[in-house]
Amino acid sequence: MGALGSLDLSSVDPQRPVLIAGPTASGKSGLALAIAQAQGGVIVNADASQIYDCWQVVTARPDAADLARAPHLLYGHVAYDTPYSAGHWLREVAPLLSGGARPIIVGGTGLYFTALTKGLAEIPATPDAVRASGDAIPLAGLLAELDPETTARIDTNNRARVQRAWEVLHATGRGLAAWQDDTPPPLLPEGAATCIALSSPPDWLNARIAQRFDMMLAGGALDEIAQMRDRYDPALPSCRAIGVPELMAHAAGEMTLDAARDAAVIATRQYAKRQRTWQRSKMAHWQWVDPSLG
Repeated sequence: MGALGSLDLSSVDPQRPVLIAGPTASGKSGLALAIAQAQGGVIVNADASQIYDCWQVVTARPDAADLARAPHLLYGHVAYDTPYSAGHWLREVAPLLSGGARPIIVGGTGLYFTALTKGLAEIPATPDAVRASGDAIPLAGLLAELDPETTARIDTNNRARVQRAWEVLHATGRGLAAWQDDTPPPLLPEGAATCIALSSPPDWLNARIAQRFDMMLAGGALDEIAQMRDRYDPALPSCRAIGVPELMAHAAGEMTLDAARDAAVIATRQYAKRQRTWQRSKMAHWQWVDPSLG
């Protein structure tokens, strides 16, 4: 059946759901397509940026050629200004786990995989007024108000995660960690799936990150930016996708294209580093595959 990187595809059980995690630009989508074409199945998105309808090129969402090779779900199906959380994603994934084509769940949002395989706390929705208040507070201010247990569990460099924790505390009076401790059983325990984590040498990945962003620029990223300029709101999660703030700054005349490109590449490398840290912490017992060996 062939191999991809250090993975022998014949070792993948065609009857079990597949989970594929890894840093951005590491080849997750290519592996998902290879498995789907060899064994069948439906590819399900687990990337928080690729759910939005406004970005295809900028977020490296599967293109028309990829969509023609295998069925894909949960890509580009959410309006840019619609709130969407791990809870929303989990509710959409749930029916895909019972009957129908075998799901191949792929993406770089670690929180989605944790929610799926460890369970997700049933936290009440955040009122709009609380969210608006959080939007106006700097990252350091949000962190200063969190309880120590929650602070120890989240990525303190990820504003979206920090603000979410702040909103939970202020909306419910309980810290996010306390809610997590009351988490119900998971929809898909790790033991019921083939869990694959991609990991490669940083230099190999950094080169791919730069190459991919150059391909985005050549493939229409600036056209997407132009189409969204009048709707751009940096407070929206959809508008925080890496590359969007930098290219919006270029479109506004605040940054040269070369400077925007370099800033976006650096931001992507930093994000990939955080993803690798998450993997080491949460996915150490998954099957690790080095795509650079392929």
